[in-house]
Amino acid sequence: MSAGSSKIRPPRPAAVRRTRVEHAQETAQDYVELIAELIVGAGEARAIDMARRLGVTHVTVGRTIQRLQREGFVTTQPYRSIFLTAAGRRLAQESRRRHEIVVEFLKSLGVSETTAQSDAEGIEHHVSQETLNAFVKHLRKRKRA
Repeated sequence: MSAGSSKIRPPRPAAVRRTRVEHAQETAQDYVELIAELIVGAGEARAIDMARRLGVTHVTVGRTIQRLQREGFVTTQPYRSIFLTAAGRRLAQESRRRHEIVVEFLKSLGVSETTAQSDAEGIEHHVSQETLNAFVKHLRKRKRA
């Protein structure tokens, strides 16, 4: 190896597991949030509508819904709408709240509504509770000022 270069290390198994868990949680949050939105807006959540909104195939939606059903977030029957369980409704509410906090924080920095909404989709899943609390604290201070 030449001077200044570093040895590339493979990712540690714990880091790989954590990344997979976080990605699965992110997907679950996005799906339950969308299901809640569809139920409020259209009266039902259908896999075909979810596939269109998410830009994925109905097969991908079907597999993810099966996983969410196993995890206790949704219930469904063949050829029927998808419904949130109590746990799914809680997760959807928490996800919506995280999203709203991130959007409001970004807007407080001068980011446009459109950009804040778009950026929040990625950021909301990757901020710690500590950071989220700091966002809320910042927003409250601004409100009082």
